[in-house]
This record gives sequence, structure tokens and C-alpha cells, in this order.
Amino acid sequence: MREIRDRTVITVARHDGLWAVEHEGAFSDHSLDKEEAKAAANKRARASQDQGRPCLVRVSGEHGFFATT
Repeated sequence: MREIRDRTVITVARHDGLWAVEHEGAFSDHSLDKEEAKAAANKRARASQDQGRPCLVRVSGEHGFFATT
């Protein structure tokens, strides 16, 4: 996969037994429900794109991607 250095990457992953949004090593928007965490990540991505910064949302465990925390 081609890497784009100026792209914001937001990851939805398990953290402390909950689903959370990870960006630049900081976890936020913890939830019991993965869909709620995905919605929070997508909201952050929209805000980033509205400011002119490309953004990618990844979900740990979907499509063979697993984050290490």
C-alpha cells in the first residue's frame, strides 16, 4: 500500500477492554459498542477533511488489519 505522509490516520481499536478511537498514540471516545467508536472516528475524519487535510479511518480486526497496543 502506498503511504501518504500528510494524511491523518485514525484507528478504531480495542483499548482497556473497550472500543476506542486512536490518533497519534492518544485514545479517546471509549465505548462498549464498536459502531459508536466508528461513528466517533468518522466524525473526527470529517472535521479533518473539512479543514483540508486528507484522512483515513482504519478499524482494527477488519479486513486483516490488527493494531498493536
